[in-house]
Amino acid sequence: MDESPIQAEWQRWLDDHAPRFLLFARQKARCEADAQDLVQEAVMEASQRTVKGVPPPVAMVYTTIQRRAIDWARAEDRRVGREDAINQQAPQAWFDTGVEDRERANLIQQALSRLPEIYREVVTLKIWGELTFAEIADSLHIPANTAASRYRYGLEQLRGLTREVMK
Repeated sequence: MDESPIQAEWQRWLDDHAPRFLLFARQKARCEADAQDLVQEAVMEASQRTVKGVPPPVAMVYTTIQRRAIDWARAEDRRVGREDAINQQAPQAWFDTGVEDRERANLIQQALSRLPEIYREVVTLKIWGELTFAEIADSLHIPANTAASRYRYGLEQLRGLTREVMK
């Protein structure tokens, strides 16, 4: 199938300018994949601002790459800052307890955090989430019998861990 004149013009334009756009984007982006995404988004955005079917001005694409790279970097820095702030906070209690139950809750929390993930999630959903084994199976995409056995094994390991913590 033959290309239309507009497709041919776009293809020539991309062949001429895409490598230069990518080189510029690599200098602005934090990794190769981000640079490629920047070029693609910049070309699309710039083409939407021009006459339909006509490739955008080259300078507009470079400007768009630069602007988008700054936006991406700011968003990434904000995300990393939020994650760091959360990680630096003291671990939040997993239980809502009164003063008299605080020590017991801390012991259980320590033991629960040492429990393997596959058991911890089932025990948490069963006891604190108050779900049935069928509901746990649906939410974790496992058979109900597997949820029940993980619960049994999890409680068994939790008993052993709480004995260790109490010593």
